[in-house]
Formats: sequence, structure tokens, C-alpha cells
Amino acid sequence: MNELGKSRLLEFASAVHKLARQAVPAYSSKFSKKAYTQPQHIVIICLKVREGKTYEGIIDLLIEMPRIREVLDLDEVPHPSTICKAFQRLKSVVWRVLHLLTLQFFDLSGITDIDSSGHERAYASQYYTRREKLKIKQLKCTLLVDVEENPVLGVHITTTRKHDTKIGPKIVERSADLIDVLLRDKGFDDQKYRELCRELGIRPIIKHREFTGLQKAWNARQDEELYNQRNQNESVNSSIKRKYGSYVRSKIWYKQFREVIVKCIVYNLDRAIQLS
Repeated sequence: MNELGKSRLLEFASAVHKLARQAVPAYSSKFSKKAYTQPQHIVIICLKVREGKTYEGIIDLLIEMPRIREVLDLDEVPHPSTICKAFQRLKSVVWRVLHLLTLQFFDLSGITDIDSSGHERAYASQYYTRREKLKIKQLKCTLLVDVEENPVLGVHITTTRKHDTKIGPKIVERSADLIDVLLRDKGFDDQKYRELCRELGIRPIIKHREFTGLQKAWNARQDEELYNQRNQNESVNSSIKRKYGSYVRSKIWYKQFREVIVKCIVYNLDRAIQLS
């Protein structure tokens, strides 16, 4: 292993395994068969998303990855259905904890940006979408991003067409201790939203929709250099979609939510390895 050196994939698997051991116990229950640990399942799921594979595809790839198996202490490779059931069993709170743990690799500036993007749900068959009456074909994913090193600080996912001014406060309240300055465009223009930010000790730099001369004057007083950094969020959204896909593979809504969170975990770790 030392002769070949560490590849980014090996560094990624090692980092996920280390964080997973902090986030979850080795086994989900004392009645577990103890064939594989929860951290091993988490690493394989993250590798699946990172490499854009199906459950069968990532297991085939894992067979040809002896160094990855060595890092995971895998004596034998699990069946694809084992990983599928593990993803079903691991709750969203586990993935959110794991996502928060990835932030330890970044020097956070406190200057953040928030923006929304869509992830296609059309990967499911047309028969399934008709049967489940899935009229909305996209998940609305809102990301909170630090503008310096570009890690994803928080994520909100919904299947509805909820307005940005309703989503924004939830993300801000959840991640208030990570935010000093919040940047956003006129889509988040809401006075209650600004007041919430100030109550939490956050400086909001959010453009006003210009209906009066006073609102134009308020916009003119904004820090333009700082405000223009909000495009960092669009770059992060674009990067996640290009690298890990602009759609979700899961058919059940809560597994679709988890899949988006896993994408954010994978992106943060890849970004940390790139910056190191």
C-alpha cells in the first residue's frame, strides 16, 4: 500500500470509515448477525453514490478493490441486497450527523450563501410515477454553503413547491452557529426572514425587491463585493450534479432525501481531500 501511495478513492474510503465509526455503533442491535458493521455499510453506500453505481455495480467494483476492502476490514464482500437493506435501515438522522462531522475538515469563514436547485425523480418508471401519483418530478434541494472553501453546511429537501422564504428560516435556525453573514438574492426577500437572522446574531445581505425609491437606496448600500460571492452556491450545486448525478435512484421519498444528503457528504469529503 505504501509503495503505490494513497489514491483519492482510498483516502475517501478511509475518511468515511473513520467518521462512520464516530457516528454509529458497530452493530445496529445486539441480535445482529455481526457479519458486517454499520460503518462498513456506510462506506459502501457512499462509494456507490460517488461512483454513480447501482448496488450490484458497486459490489462488483468492490471485488476488484483489495486495498479498499483492507481499509474496511472486509474478509468477504456483502450481497447487494445487504447494502440495500442497510440503506433502508439507516435513518436520515444518522446521515445528517455524518454530514455535520465532515465539516471538521474545513476552516469555516462564517460567510454563507443559500440557494435552491432541483434533482430529477424521473429515474423511476412511468408506471411507478403514475401509480404513486408523483405529479412533481423534481426534489427541491436548498443548500447552505460556506463561500470560502465551499463545503455544504446544511441541506433541506422537499417534494413540494414551497417558496424559498419558507425554507430559508428552517435552514438558518438549524445551522445558526455556523453562520455570521448570510448572502442571498431577491428570491429570499422577506422582512421576517431578516429579523430572524438578526435575532440569531446573523448579518443578512439580501437584496430587496425594488418597488420604491427607499428599497433601491437600501440595495445601493449593500456590500457589493461580498454580495457577489453568492454565485459560489451555484457552483457547488453544479459540481454535485455533474459529479454524482442530477437525479436520485431511489423510488421512496424518504430514501430520495437520504440520497441527496449522502451526495452532500460525498461532495464535502471529496472537496476536503482536494484542498488538503
